[in-house]
Amino acid sequence: MMMKRKNTALVLIDLQKESNFGLDHMEQVTQNAKQLIDSFHALQMPVIYTRQINRSDRAGLSLGEPLNQDGTPFFYNNSTENIDIIDEIKPQKEDIIIDKYRWSAFYQTSLDLMLRNLQVTDLIIGGVVTDGCLMTSVYDAYFRDYNIHLVKDICTASNEGAHMSAMMIMANWIYNLEIYDTSNLLKRVKGENYYSWKADKVDTMQFTPENMRNMYNNIQ
Repeated sequence: MMMKRKNTALVLIDLQKESNFGLDHMEQVTQNAKQLIDSFHALQMPVIYTRQINRSDRAGLSLGEPLNQDGTPFFYNNSTENIDIIDEIKPQKEDIIIDKYRWSAFYQTSLDLMLRNLQVTDLIIGGVVTDGCLMTSVYDAYFRDYNIHLVKDICTASNEGAHMSAMMIMANWIYNLEIYDTSNLLKRVKGENYYSWKADKVDTMQFTPENMRNMYNNIQ
């Protein structure tokens, strides 16, 4: 089924220059995100970026946030270029940028307001890190009754196990979740035949340390 373009937006979580996490496969994530961004621009569909911000003076900083020796935030320090969106996919003037001070893109931000104003019902979402800002944003989008379309190859984490487990936890408990790769998501947006993964029951990913990779491969 083709998505209603006027009710669909692309939400990119924290695709910033911050590199202290040592995220896996960021070059591929960036390339895939650029494909989506270019296509959404061509189709005149909304593109929304989020940026994680930690003030260098520590105002509003989360409890326990890692600090440098000088007391400034180690991650997403707003006195550095680490908070900027990656150059290859930097926002255009018509795009929306949501700055946030906690992991979820919905927590005390204007994201929900913007989406409601745009009459968005379906979120195409991906970004970093899978087991942190991405996963908390996806849950909060679900709690606000958006249809969730997760693009798995624009998501990554600092290690494979964290990424895999977060993907499977979301697959288990976000009941309206569909998971795609970039090419199949674009096919759906364009009204072409596509493949996506959807759970056929609750808690479908019964994974253990021993079978984790095999279970994860079910959503590939």
